[in-house]
Amino acid sequence: MSIQLINPPTLPQPEVYAQVAVAEGSKLVFISGQVARDAGGAPVGTGDLAAQVEQAYSNVNAAVTAAGGTFADIAKLTVYVVDWEPAKMQYLAEGAMRAAQREGFDIVRPITLLGVSALGEPDMLVEVEAVAVLA
Repeated sequence: MSIQLINPPTLPQPEVYAQVAVAEGSKLVFISGQVARDAGGAPVGTGDLAAQVEQAYSNVNAAVTAAGGTFADIAKLTVYVVDWEPAKMQYLAEGAMRAAQREGFDIVRPITLLGVSALGEPDMLVEVEAVAVLA
């Protein structure tokens, strides 16, 4: 595997993400922000944060697979959530876990969560971008 996940003992020990990813490989893959759109561009999960997260994670997985990798090759995720508040965390986790269980990948990666006032279109509640390293 080209990505080694580390949680140094001098940092908090989260269960749902890793603090550090050590990447070894020769090919960087930058995946643009994925949103709740199906392959035809139609909205998925309008008004449902968990459903939108599930679709966005599935789209990230499809993108890294198309580049010749797997979700395990993702070194870093950035998640943008409209009108973030801590109560939304359960929906983020639910959607990510549903995608991971359906498609067979581990969601644990270094991740940054950012609250934003809006995304590219009014129905979008979440956007997920990624960086992967392929051997």
